[in-house]
Amino acid sequence: MKIDFIIPVYNEQQLLEKNILKLLSFLYSQNYQFDWQIIIAVNGSSDSSAEIAKEISSRQEKIISLLIKDRGKGRAIKEAINQSLADYIIYMDIDLAVSLDNINDLMFEIKNNYDLIIGSRRLPLSQRERSWIKDLSSSMYIFISKLILNHNFSDLQCGFKAIKKSSFNKISEMVIDNNWFFDTEILIFSKRNNLKIKEIPVNWSENRYEKRKSKIKLLKDSFKFIGNLIKLKKRISKKSF
Repeated sequence: MKIDFIIPVYNEQQLLEKNILKLLSFLYSQNYQFDWQIIIAVNGSSDSSAEIAKEISSRQEKIISLLIKDRGKGRAIKEAINQSLADYIIYMDIDLAVSLDNINDLMFEIKNNYDLIIGSRRLPLSQRERSWIKDLSSSMYIFISKLILNHNFSDLQCGFKAIKKSSFNKISEMVIDNNWFFDTEILIFSKRNNLKIKEIPVNWSENRYEKRKSKIKLLKDSFKFIGNLIKLKKRISKKSF
């Protein structure tokens, strides 16, 4: 079995090298009995992220740098998956907000042959540290999304997931968002196509390793997400599964 760890990166020169090497060190320390590599998917960055990723990959055999011209987390992950030859894809955010120890929880469910394993910050055993306003916003988003899309997921947007490559291929044409809504589309279309899905609790911290400004614009993005939910509902209603 082969697993690719995909890390989408947009203007993260301050923490890119430190956190990629932290992830690399963790993966080496686990002595996994399968082949793995890290893919740094730099997308639309105007800082030195691309140069840093290229330099790291030049001296680390387990790291590949992938340069995507246009910006977008979803675009970066989809492009990396399309180029991957792995059996499973694990993707996570470069800030490593989810504890690296939770990678082994993903591995356990991969062994159970789930198509999609998703980290959740809102299960009873989950641990999360974030501002109250962002926590409230997340709760409202989940509540509204359940009303619109009739799903039972506890967390749609946590950037910590594993998906079987062959299963992603079944839904890839349906997943059209190139930005943050990509995560929601992955879950909804996986459910609609009867893929085997597992939610796992994660230990999540808003600023686990770096004090950095979030790229999420709370009010603006909240309205955008609700608009995307309505559009997705219309797309689903026109399609039979």
